[in-house]
Amino acid sequence: MTQPPSGEWLYLDTLVTNSSGRVSYTIPETRRLGVGVYPVKMVVRGDHTFADSYITVLPKGTEFVVFSIDGSFAASVSIMGSDPKVRAGAVDVVRHWQDLGYLIIYVTGRPDMQKQRVVAWLAQHNFPHGVVSFCDGLVHDPLRHKANFLKLLISELHLRVHAAYGSTKDVAVYSSISLSPMQIYIVGRPTKKLQQQCQFITDGYAAHLAQLKFNHRARPARNTATRMALRKGSFGLPGQGDFLRSRNHLLRTISAQPSGPGLRHERTHGQPDSEQRGQRSMSMAAGCWGRTMAGRLEPGAPAGPK
Repeated sequence: MTQPPSGEWLYLDTLVTNSSGRVSYTIPETRRLGVGVYPVKMVVRGDHTFADSYITVLPKGTEFVVFSIDGSFAASVSIMGSDPKVRAGAVDVVRHWQDLGYLIIYVTGRPDMQKQRVVAWLAQHNFPHGVVSFCDGLVHDPLRHKANFLKLLISELHLRVHAAYGSTKDVAVYSSISLSPMQIYIVGRPTKKLQQQCQFITDGYAAHLAQLKFNHRARPARNTATRMALRKGSFGLPGQGDFLRSRNHLLRTISAQPSGPGLRHERTHGQPDSEQRGQRSMSMAAGCWGRTMAGRLEPGAPAGPK
């Protein structure tokens, strides 16, 4: 949809997925998109089931804040249907950064097969819209996958990380992308080994948010064009409880490709970079009103579904 939220749909192409059910597509230069968030619908020719996603086109230099899901928001997100409690104040902290104009990125070491379940959980608890990065299947080193994903955003898409949240296992990940200890916020019991490498959130997210506001450590994002283009609000899947419990619905709406927030995280190719326009498009997964899909960033591919 080139003129959201109620514009006409533009047909792009018909593609065949690979053996893993994934598909990549490069938007032709003649159909290049400006800065903004664009709905994408992928329909299976046979039975007309579909998966929804987004393509988000961002200017170079877009600032983002990254959050690790497991261990910092909740103890776990089970694919078997359990609904772990969210740490008090976690949603408010994410929303605070979103309101300041930052792109929100969620990272997890979970395999993309859990994408839909995890995004439904984020939606159920009203987490703000953002990119959700999963591992491509089961991997032996999920922390390295997280680090490589963030390095790709910085080196290939020219995004800028402003702050990072996670648990103690994420300190090494965030340090590997050259963040200073003042930019790394960790939920967990302080340890002498890590005390000089990060800022521990010892009194909960609510107290942390108060400190951010009081000390003015959370400045607004500098790129005003990005702040106007980014979609605010939460994932907001309607009928979230029924969605989590409906296995039949889940199976019918599993995304065909892995990417941001769904059962699979896939990065999709996009338009090439343009020196003149200085824009980059990146994959952002989002829960789309009951059906989710995601895009996966491939090295050298500046565009992808959100």
